[in-house]
Formats: sequence, C-alpha cells, structure tokens
Amino acid sequence: MTSKRLKGLPVLSLLLWVCAVYSVGLYLFMGGFLLVRLEVNRTSTCGDVLEPRGESRDFCGLQPRFRRAVLVIIDALMIDFARFDANNTSPKPFENKLGVFEETASSRPAHCRLYPFRADPPTTTMQRIKGFTTGSLPTFVDISNNFASSAITEDNLIHQFGQVGKRVVFMGDDTWESLFPKKFYRSLPFPSFNLKDLHTVDNGILQNLYTTMVGDDWDVLVAHFLGVDHCGHTFGPDHPAMADKLIQMDGVVRSVIEHVQNDTLLVVMGDHGMTDTGDHGGESQKETDATLFLYSSVPFFPTPPLQTEPNVVPQTDLVPTLALLLGVPIPYSNVGQVLLSLFPPHGPAQDAVAGPSQLEALWINAKQVNRFLETYSFMAKDIPPETVALLKDQFVNLSSQYLTFIKDGHSSSPELSVALQAYLTSVRDTCQATWARFNPLKMTAGLIILALACLMCFTVSEMSFALVREHNFRLKAGALAALIVGVSVAAGQLLSWGYIELAWCMAATTFTSELFFLCQLYHSKTSSVVKNGAKVPKSASWSTPHYLLSPPLLVTFLRCASLLSDSYVMAEGRVVTFLLFSLALCIPLRLNWDGLLLPASQDILKPALLLPSPALPPSTAKKESTTLIAFFALLVGSLYLSLFFHSCREGQHNCQPSPFLTSLARVKDNQLKNIYYILSILSLAVWTYLLRRCLRYYGNLNSSGATVFTARWILPLLSVCVGLHWAVSASPQDSFRNLAELIKLAQLAFPRAAYCLLGLGLGLIWLDPLTVFVKIRPASMTKTLSMAPPRYRASTSISPQAELHHLIPQIYQRMRRSLDDDTSGGAEVDNRPAVEAYGLGTVYSAPLLMFCGLLGLGLLQLHPEGMALSFLLLLFEMGALLYIHASSTILCDLHKVHSGGFNVPWTPVVLWSLAATQFFHATGHLPTFTSIHWGAAFVGFPDGHTGTLLPASLVILNTFASHILFAVGCPLLLFWPLVCEVRGNKGEKAVGEGGEDGVMEMRLREKPQCFSVALLQLSTRYLFIQGVQVFASVCAAAILRRHLMVWWVFAPKLMFEASGFLMSSMCLLLSVSLVLRVDVAVGHFFKRLIPDSSSI
Repeated sequence: MTSKRLKGLPVLSLLLWVCAVYSVGLYLFMGGFLLVRLEVNRTSTCGDVLEPRGESRDFCGLQPRFRRAVLVIIDALMIDFARFDANNTSPKPFENKLGVFEETASSRPAHCRLYPFRADPPTTTMQRIKGFTTGSLPTFVDISNNFASSAITEDNLIHQFGQVGKRVVFMGDDTWESLFPKKFYRSLPFPSFNLKDLHTVDNGILQNLYTTMVGDDWDVLVAHFLGVDHCGHTFGPDHPAMADKLIQMDGVVRSVIEHVQNDTLLVVMGDHGMTDTGDHGGESQKETDATLFLYSSVPFFPTPPLQTEPNVVPQTDLVPTLALLLGVPIPYSNVGQVLLSLFPPHGPAQDAVAGPSQLEALWINAKQVNRFLETYSFMAKDIPPETVALLKDQFVNLSSQYLTFIKDGHSSSPELSVALQAYLTSVRDTCQATWARFNPLKMTAGLIILALACLMCFTVSEMSFALVREHNFRLKAGALAALIVGVSVAAGQLLSWGYIELAWCMAATTFTSELFFLCQLYHSKTSSVVKNGAKVPKSASWSTPHYLLSPPLLVTFLRCASLLSDSYVMAEGRVVTFLLFSLALCIPLRLNWDGLLLPASQDILKPALLLPSPALPPSTAKKESTTLIAFFALLVGSLYLSLFFHSCREGQHNCQPSPFLTSLARVKDNQLKNIYYILSILSLAVWTYLLRRCLRYYGNLNSSGATVFTARWILPLLSVCVGLHWAVSASPQDSFRNLAELIKLAQLAFPRAAYCLLGLGLGLIWLDPLTVFVKIRPASMTKTLSMAPPRYRASTSISPQAELHHLIPQIYQRMRRSLDDDTSGGAEVDNRPAVEAYGLGTVYSAPLLMFCGLLGLGLLQLHPEGMALSFLLLLFEMGALLYIHASSTILCDLHKVHSGGFNVPWTPVVLWSLAATQFFHATGHLPTFTSIHWGAAFVGFPDGHTGTLLPASLVILNTFASHILFAVGCPLLLFWPLVCEVRGNKGEKAVGEGGEDGVMEMRLREKPQCFSVALLQLSTRYLFIQGVQVFASVCAAAILRRHLMVWWVFAPKLMFEASGFLMSSMCLLLSVSLVLRVDVAVGHFFKRLIPDSSSI
C-alpha cells in the first residue's frame, strides 16, 4: 500500500533551494553595486617633493604655526546648538545654551571663528571620524561598519602625528581605539554604545582633561564627548535633558579656552548633526551641518572677516588645514582643501609668522591632491580618462604659473589662488561623482539570477501539482550538474588567475541549477499536457495574458514598476495602504458581480431547472456574506487607524510623526504619559485575551501538552513582564532616587525574563505542538457500543489497515456529535461516542497561531510602548484578512464555483504581502537609516554590550517585525478556510466534500498529496511576491545608479527590501518547518492511539 503522508522533506528542500538562489543573486548584485572605493595604501612623508622645480626639502623641519592642538569633539553638535539669539525670549531646550561661541567671537574676533561644519553622508560617527582624519570621502557601504569599526589603513592625521614624533593623547568614545589601534601615546577609551548612558563618557573625560592640558607630556589632545549624541537618541533635542547637557558642554568649552596656551590651537567641532527626533545617518541638512569653532589665545584671524571666508566648511577641509598648521605632511588620500583664512596672506618674511602663506598652502595642497589623483587613476581606472587628462593639464598649467610667480619673487596672487582653489574643487567633485564604483559584470549576473529565480518561483507555484504528483522534485540531478559546473569554474580560475573568486563559482553553480530546473519544468509541463489532454486549457492558463494581468498580479507588477519613482518610495506607506484596501475591495465586488455575495431568492416564475441549486441553505450563504462584510469593515478601520502610527522622513515637510513613536520616558506631560501607558497595557491585554479566546473556542486548551501550557501560563506571564518593563522604563531617571538601584535592576530583569519566557514558549511549541485532548470512555460504558462504520470511504472493500485512514475524520465527527448532544441537553449516556477528541480540527493552525502570537509579544517589547496599539491593529488586520479569505472561499464552494482543492488563490497571498509592507510603515519604520530604532539594542541590556552580534540582531528584529510575523503566519491562509468551514447554523450541514460533515483541517490529513501541493504553492507564491519586489528594487538601483537620489532613496530602499526578503524567507521556512513538525506529531499521535496505524 502506498504511504499517504505529507511530502515534507522534498517541499522544504525545494523552498530552501529557492531562497538560496535568491540570496546568491542578491549577493552578486550587492557585490557589484555597493563596492567600497579602492583605498590607496600609500603614506605621505616629510621628504615629499613639493617644489614645482622638483626640488626636495624637509617639510617637517620647518617651524609650524602651532606646536600643539586640542581637538574637542562634541558628538552630534549641530550648528543650531551653537548659535545664540539674544532676542529669543522663550528658547527651546536646545537653543541659547552654548553662549560661549558667540561671546568669544564678539569679544575677541581676531582669536576665533565659528563655521557650519558640513559632513559628507553617511552621517554616522565612524564614517565622520574617518572623513576628518583621512580627508577622504567614505562610501555608502561603509555604513555597515558602524557596528564594528575596523582599523583605518589609509594615511591619516593620527598616523602623521606619530610619524613626526608628536604625542597624541586620546580620551572618550572608544570607537577611536578600534579605528587607530596602538596609535596613541596614551588613551582613555570609554564604552560608547549604550545610548541611554548620558554621563559616563563625559564625566570620564572631565576627570582627566584639565590635568592633562596643564601637563607637558602631549602634543595633540583628542577628547570625544558623547553625552549630546546619546541625549538626542534617548530623548530628542527638544527635551530638558538636552538643555542640561548643552549647559555642561558650554562650561567645558569655557574651561578649555582658559587652559589654552599661546602655542596651542583649539578646535571644537561636531562630527554630525541630528534630526528633530535625535537621529542621524542620512544626508538632510540638519544631519550634515555640525559645528566648527577654532580658537587661538593669540590673534590669528584677520579682522574684520574677509569676504572670501567660506560660509560652510566641508569636514574634509579640516585635514589639510590641521596638517599644515601643525607642520606634518597632508595625508596621501586627502581630497579636501586648506581653509585659507587660517594662513597669512604673505610669507613669513613679511609678517614674521611661522608656517606657509596662503599661496604656499594652496600649492602644497594641490601638489598632494594631484599626486593622489595620478596614483588612484592608475590603480583603479574608474575615473574617465578624458577627465583625468583634463585635470592633469589643468595642474600642469597651474604648476607653470606658480613656478613663474616664484621666480619673479612674488608671495601672493589672488588670481592664482582662485585658480588653485578651483582645481581642488574640481578634483573633489570628480572623486565624489565616481566613487560609487560599480562592477557592471557582477550587477548583470545578479540581475539575471534574480530574474530566473522569479520566473522559476512563479512556475513552481503554478506547476506544484505536477511536481508533487511525480514524486520527484528534480533537485538531485540539477544539484549534481550545478556542482560540476561550479567546480569546473573554480578549477579554471585557479589555473588562469592563480586564485578562486567564490562569487563567480556561486554564480555559475546557481545559474546552472536554475536553467536545469526550468528545462525540467518545461519538459514536465509538456508531458503533462500530452498525458492529460483534457486538462490542457487549465495547465496552460497560467501563462496567458489574462491570467498574468489578473487584479492581484497586476497590483504586484504596478507596485514593482513604481519602485523606479523616488516619490513613490517616499510615500510608500500610504500608497501600499491604498493598494491593500483597493485589492481587498475587489473580493466582495467580484463575489457580488458573480451573484455569490448576496444571492437573490429563487424566482418562482423561472423554471427550477434553470437555477443552480446551492450546496447549502441560503441562510449559510447569508451568514458568510455578513461575516465577509463585517471583517472587511474591520480591515478598513485597521488600515485607517494604522496611518496614525507612521513616521516621517526628511523632505516630507507637511508630515508630522506619530506621537506614539516616542517612548514614554521622553513624554514630558505625566497625564499624557499615563494615558499612553494605559492604552498600551490594554492593547497588551486584548492581544493576550484574543489569542487564548481563539484557542479556547476551537477546543485547543483542554490538553496537558506543552503548547497548551504555553498558552495558559507563559503567554500571560510574558505579557506581564512586558507591561512591567514598560512601567520601569517610563519612570524618570531623577525620580525615586531611593529606589534607583531597584529600578535599574528591574530594567534589567523584566525584559530578560521576557526573553527567557519567549524562548521557552517557542521551544515548547516546537517540541510538543499538539493541542489535542482525547477522552476515551471506560469499558463499562462502552461495552455495548460498536464503532459506527465510516460514513465515506474510497471503496466498499477496504482492508482493516486502510480503514484506519478514515479514523481521523470519524473521531472528529463523533466529537462534533458529542458536543451537539451536550449542548442540546437531551443526549442519552449510551449514545455518547467512545472517543472524544478536542482540538483535532485545528491541530495545524493552533500551534502556528500560538507561535505567531507569542513571537509578536516578544517583538513588541523591542518597540516603543505606544506601538502596542499598532501591534493590536496588526492582529486585527491579520484576522480580518484570514476571515475575508475564508468567507470568500466558502461562498465559492457553496455555489460550486471554486474547485481548486486546498489551493490558496493569488489575491489573499498578495494582500498578505502588502500587509507586511504596510505594517512595516505602521510600526514607525521607514527604508532609511535614520529611522532605525537603535534603542531596541538596549532593551534588557541598559549597560550596553560587549559584542555586536546581539545588539545588531535586536535591531534587525525590531526593524523587520512585520515581515517576521506575516511570514510566520503565512500558512494560516491555507488552514483558515478549513477552520471556518463548520461555521454554519445549527442543524445545517457544514461544507465538506461529497456532502459529508466538515472535518476542518483533518481533510488535509486525508489527502496528503493535495496538502503538499497547497503548502508548496502557497509558499512559492509568497516568495515570488517578495522576490519580485526585491528584483524591482534591484532594477531601480541599477538603472538609476547615477540618479541624484540614488544614495538617499534607492540604495537604502534596496538594502531594506533585500534584508526584509531574507528575514521573510527565513521565517517562512521556519513556519513551513513547524507545519511539518505538527504533521509528524499528528502521525505519532495516531500511532500511539492505534498502534497499527503505521500508514497514517
């Protein structure tokens, strides 16, 4: 006898291979699109040839303008913090707190200057430190290194200071220690990643700063304060804590000015700014415009300020300026230009001022930049040759002019200075335009593999029945052929290049496996058509334009095409909400158009034979129609309310971010804080109640299994821990000072207890997923009973072994009769069934629903407290989509319209995918780096982390919570129509095949081949929709790679889409694995119940 079991391993293997193919395509494209620019690992020396005649001189032997320098870096010190407006009578917390800059500039204008200090994006700390120490322009992909800063290998100021014997003392942000290992004469690093710690780093610096300055064992002192940045991340700029921190920094700057000696240059600067919410990382003006304050205790600047002084100073310009003022060579890869106002207009002979003049400084700067341009263009060859030739000719001309000028004995020339500045600007602009260095070959290979993956995924979803029926998923032969090709490519690389590039081996292997599989699918389709001529129209229908342009696929393709528009990407949250509503509206409209939603009463004037007789009485159809309309209304309400939880990105001027995105600790109004907290707790309670209510309704809370234990105890305990965590996190830091240690312990204990409960609950569900309770009557009560024969069977001559196959629905039928008799109250004891099974009809969906609900609570803990309302709306939307799908399926089945077995149509799958994207935005996220909720990394870890894996994982889970939940819950689309099929009126038959009583999910157990087909089709359809979105983002980034908005809009969108797809695919595989785990457990359950049921 053929075993009728779910083909779990082949289905899971095929899905795993599909996900791997997508991942390889993304890896290849990213490798070609997000390449780091070529680093020139050469170093400037004191003996570099700087004279136009080719003469060499010891540059470091000359007397510098300053012997020492103090660099005070106040992280996130935006220019708005440094400005002072005396007419502002009601300043905000971040305004008019740093009065030291304006006071010093007005009282001693010849001693100082205050400039806006413009950073190059990305505006993250590591990239900014790299920018103002090397003078180079970090690329977009460098942002990934911000969690794990690697040592800087390019020439930089810290290295140059050490080369000439200057003693560099550092204190503050420990990022410097990882960027410049063993480069400091003395260092005092402090941990920097705990965003809620506003004082440890700053206080540690202040304990050592002034004592170090009065000593003589240093030449360059670097102090990097972090309190302002951490305050912005924790509370935002418009908070009293920011006022306190800025007032503290004002005092620090005043004290440092008092300690500055005549031979010392003081530089106070910010590395970047911050948005109105305290975040940074993007390229808005508030993020890029920091503060630069230069001070000398002796007159240093011309008074009044010259008209040629810049309005804004690029951060890279600080590198050559500091190098020449301190008498060290300019770093080799610098592309910045000197700040002329810091150099004398004439040579030292006239002004008796040490250091180069303005013209000499410009010439040295231009010579260094030209040398770097020659070296880089020779090594990288990515700058257009005509551009390089033009710049070289321009420099040769300038060199000739400078040589003539020097021969004539002149020391200054405004025209030549302007020409040199124009040359330096041209080189910087050229480098900035070309350092998005793409690899077209890898990008093309990635695009091809992704396109074939989408085609293959779509084809598998439409031919899943043929794949399952043939008992051969055609993976082994394709894998062997792909492996042979991959090994051959590796051998060819080794013989011709001498090394193996893994990316091309993976590309060859993946491409071969895709082609092999598609060819076999085409052959399978052709042979199926030949063998089953009657099914030709159905087998060929999915490749017709009518099918491909059906509403769900049309919405998907239109959305993918819209990803080429930056306006769509910026407004995607609201557009996806509209698309979800529109596509959901198509379901009742289509049912009503077909006469299925509100079927008309039978017309007595028409012949009865002309009207189709419904499968069930009209009352059932009416009830399903009412259910569909009610849940559609719930869906509309959830969509509308979810719009109140959206965030705003830079550039959306008329947008106001949701107040629920603010953590309760940042809410100033105590009454409003209490209201938010009560709403959050109520949402948490409703979430827990609805999950338990659903499980209880379908009889899944009667057993003593691990999953039921999780639902009864772990779920409510987890909710309590999350609620208590919110309570202690919302308490102000300066309140309950007597209980400060206890509150600190609670902030550590409650979230960690929630993590433990979450892990325990998910593990228990996986180990024991069954929620079935079996009650067998004693022998004394059942000795006169005989088990009724099954009400339906394959044939009249069934063997006892095969008859066990029908035991499952029989158990469920008896359970239903028992419940009906118990409800009516008139049952005889002797009429009770011998076996009563509770929860058997939802044996697959119950553990999956519990798994999803428990996971949702864990992910909710990583969000601000106000997001509990959004998560509750997510639960409502999930339920609404499931019931709309179930009701529409039942209505179609009632009128014999739908005959697709257990297969899930495209419409609910597309709606499910759109809901994942819609709630990505409705949980306060955006496809921008500034919108990332970095605070999630410290939930349960307020003192920070020793590594980067755990905090990065927590941030990823926070960011892609909606993708995770909808991917895990995706198989519910398969189960829910079966769960709802017994929702008819009492006394009426529910929907079932052949007019039998509905047996809910046990129908899947009876037809394992159809179960395998439906599960494979649903999974591949969901992967196709997610994959085609990623492919569209990849195409947008490739086509618009030279677009003005590529690094602000399209590249971040690609990164988020790719990451979301990877998370969705992994969670979908986890969900399918859980379904297979339940199926195995059900098989073991029946083996224990009836030992001879080995074939079940």
